[in-house]
Amino acid sequence: MKDYDRLVIWVDYFNSNIGRSEGRRVPLNMAVRNPTLQELEEAARRAEYEYESQEAAHPKRMRSKSGYVSIKRRKTKVETIKEIAALLSTIRGEERREGKGQRG
Repeated sequence: MKDYDRLVIWVDYFNSNIGRSEGRRVPLNMAVRNPTLQELEEAARRAEYEYESQEAAHPKRMRSKSGYVSIKRRKTKVETIKEIAALLSTIRGEERREGKGQRG
């Protein structure tokens, strides 16, 4: 039975390597390359959402490994996706800075 108090946010919504027809929901300038479920969980945590995560295949890309977080609804789905997209970019930038610091 569908739970109308929760939103399902797929990792594929933010993947710059796939097209809109394959499930991307954000424009390329808001997308990141190959986001992970762990990054999506971190973005949901930083946005202070109550979430549950699940590894699964996105319906439009059944052969690809993916996943989603189910979060308690506070805003519209579009607003939530934009908020999480901004946080994913921040998280990805932090990972880059940490990685460069370790190398050199």
